[in-house]
Amino acid sequence: MTNLAGQPTFAPLFLLLFSSAFLVQWLRWYHLAPLEKIPGWMKTWEFTPRELGGTSYWQLLIASSACLFLELLMIRWISSEISIFAYFKNFVLIACFLGFGIGCYKAQRPISLLALFAPLSLVALVVSSAWSGMRQLILSLPTILGAGSDVYIWGVPNLSISAVPDLVVGLAICASLFLLIALVFLPVGQLVGWYLENASSGIRAYSVNLLGSILGIAFYTALCFWDTPPSVWFVASALLLTALLIRRPRMATLSVAVFALCAWLATPSLPAGTQVYWSPYQKLILKAGPTPSAPEFYDLLTNDSWFQRVVNLSPEFTREHPERFKDEPLEDNAYNVPYRFYPGPRRILILGSGMGNDVAAALRNTKAEVTAVEIDPLILRLGQALHFEHPYSSSRVHVVVNDARNYIQNTSERYDLIVFSLLDSHTTSSHYSNVRIDNYVYTIEALTAARRLLTKDGMFVVKFWTGTPWIAGRLEASLQTVFKDQPHHHFQAGTQTGSGTFFVVGGPIEIAMRDPSIAQFVRIHNNFPMEPAAPTTDDWPYFYQRTRGMPLNVILMSLLLVAVCAVLLRHAITNQHSERSGLIDWHFFMLGAAFMLMEAQIISKMALLFGTTWIVNSIVISAILLVIIAANFAVQYLHLSFSFAYTGIFLTLAMAALIPLRNLFFSNILLQALLATLLLCSPVFFAGVVFINSFSRSCFSARALGSNLFGALVGGLLESLSFWIGLRALLICAGLLYLLSAIALRRRGVPEKIDIAAEQVSA
Repeated sequence: MTNLAGQPTFAPLFLLLFSSAFLVQWLRWYHLAPLEKIPGWMKTWEFTPRELGGTSYWQLLIASSACLFLELLMIRWISSEISIFAYFKNFVLIACFLGFGIGCYKAQRPISLLALFAPLSLVALVVSSAWSGMRQLILSLPTILGAGSDVYIWGVPNLSISAVPDLVVGLAICASLFLLIALVFLPVGQLVGWYLENASSGIRAYSVNLLGSILGIAFYTALCFWDTPPSVWFVASALLLTALLIRRPRMATLSVAVFALCAWLATPSLPAGTQVYWSPYQKLILKAGPTPSAPEFYDLLTNDSWFQRVVNLSPEFTREHPERFKDEPLEDNAYNVPYRFYPGPRRILILGSGMGNDVAAALRNTKAEVTAVEIDPLILRLGQALHFEHPYSSSRVHVVVNDARNYIQNTSERYDLIVFSLLDSHTTSSHYSNVRIDNYVYTIEALTAARRLLTKDGMFVVKFWTGTPWIAGRLEASLQTVFKDQPHHHFQAGTQTGSGTFFVVGGPIEIAMRDPSIAQFVRIHNNFPMEPAAPTTDDWPYFYQRTRGMPLNVILMSLLLVAVCAVLLRHAITNQHSERSGLIDWHFFMLGAAFMLMEAQIISKMALLFGTTWIVNSIVISAILLVIIAANFAVQYLHLSFSFAYTGIFLTLAMAALIPLRNLFFSNILLQALLATLLLCSPVFFAGVVFINSFSRSCFSARALGSNLFGALVGGLLESLSFWIGLRALLICAGLLYLLSAIALRRRGVPEKIDIAAEQVSA
């Protein structure tokens, strides 16, 4: 195995696999062994919810908040530190669902704090390890798991026989991490499942559970917008858990100690001149160079991947250091090139302005008014503070903190020059969402919306790192589709301070090409390879995948997760006498899978309407939970039937699939939000009616909730089908799953209407 079987990585690989297997086997024995056979030292670290105060709605509220907070913490922290999980976006979420679902099945067993803290500590050690062998192992995952993928981000060739051993190792590492993350949520699932199953009013308890989830989302999102690091998140988790365990001081003290350890591990030791920041969207690393005491540039990394170099191209600096630019004339610098083709624009739009290099170039080369759009507010603040030319301080610059697609879709401004500035943000992601931020920037619909913003003689410039020929071919095909017969040219520029492949369309390009020096420049620099690839659309926005289909690494990872989940599920539904205590409830399973697909659709479409940002996704998730709470009260007081609810599901799903999203763009943002919520979230209301009716019928059993969560887990895997069939088709899949849930319900002979009060009494 290349680079992996050697001494530096074999030891950490063995340690990770052995530790994961040991913990799984220990917890399997712990949950299957008769209670009287559990050793005394283990019992000292276990408790039951009755010891914390019994069936308390306040305790359920805190437990639900802590669960969502910890889930979001794990999703964002692990996906930022282990970049492979930023690409397999559902990986951590599915692990959380799995552990929580198993916990619901084991709700009546005593809860062990060791079952939470042992895997959590091991995850923290792996993720934040200073051991070079472990770091090498983790950092190698994107490369070894990229074998056989047509997804550009991996940067590796198709699968070969020699790559198979590395691929197996990579899958084994992911399986171990998946198991550890799942085990963290097993005790949390036990706690929430017990409260729901033993509450005097099941509907009220479920509503409290949802409200607690909303509070957990709000708390975590607020911390993210305060630019707090993971160490603060762990401290906040300790506070929430301590509030639950306040009646067991010794256990509360242990929880504080363990989360303090995790907070310490999550605080990196940095060399001089390096700073780590946590913006609302990503981990940022800023390195000053060549010497920290007298920096001449800054390198910015996002989630440990190189993102941008902040350079000084001011006339004063270039005059003082002519030797730095002797191999590349300043006019050929990638930031200056657009203004060779259009030297006199009056209004410029820069999308993805970053720390300000493109804005500085626009100010140096023109007298134009500049609109700079950047999604990450912390990157903007760093640019305002550190960029050598201070472009964001200019009165000619209007700064917009927004998603690029959202801005071009909703603005009514017009521009002479629009620059797509290296919007290559595949490591920038919102972990509520199943789409990468820049997927929707390069679709046909996005480019069409951008063209609408151009003045009559406006010019459109796309600057991109085209690392493979078919990426260049995709951009070329997309621009040809949108701009049709308008003249355009493509070339590569820049070698030192910035580089990229340029696609220049429209405007005075033909006039510029009459200049012999410009024409020669284009001829010399346009000899890069290009291969055909179809443009992407809002329905199939996977810019880094060459063709429709399931990438090999996604297929292998999905099969691996299904196998792991099946093994753990088999143990979850087996009692201490090795007899089945209850199989999966297929009605709830189908409801969970369908809902997960439907939720992915809602988030994707809301991202198009309002931007793929943390605040938008936080609001969307919270709105979905509020709609479910409304469904709970509607069932409780209106006694809605199953037939009514299923009819509503199918009708609203059809409306969401058939009504074009472009019909929901309005100049009035409040009207747009209202209509979008009514259209996209209506199926959630009716699905909530079906679920709470069914949940009430099951006497609010933890087994029903566990089956629903396992279904959501499978729905998360099915979401990957969009690589092949597109996003809209997922609604059809959701409809089919709801149909299967209705068939499973009908086979039970469940009555149309349920006496909620009677069900609560029986519960």
